[in-house]
Amino acid sequence: MHDNQPRTSTPDTLPEVITRYLTAHRAHDTASAITAFTREATVIDDGNTYEGTEAIREWLDRSATEFTYTIHLTGAQQTDATHYIATHHLEGNFPGGTIDLRYRFTLRDGLIERLVIEP
Repeated sequence: MHDNQPRTSTPDTLPEVITRYLTAHRAHDTASAITAFTREATVIDDGNTYEGTEAIREWLDRSATEFTYTIHLTGAQQTDATHYIATHHLEGNFPGGTIDLRYRFTLRDGLIERLVIEP
């Protein structure tokens, strides 16, 4: 694979740290989800930026209770050695009721350094 050529992955080929985060997030297990991030990690979701594990922990706790929804991983892609995209389909009681979201991960030292969630 060339460094600038995306490669389609299957969910079972995603790095362990991404799978750990996604599994914990789906289960609303904040304590496990937060272990997937570096101390200085950044999450960008719904136009808001959360920096550091304490802000990310608060975001995870809030997002676990704000809406009820199902989430299904529909695709995965590795764009280079440290960047991955996991595409999810969500259905629930949030405005609009359904949405497809891309979770763009940047890894550093085996942990998530940056996560951007966007349509």
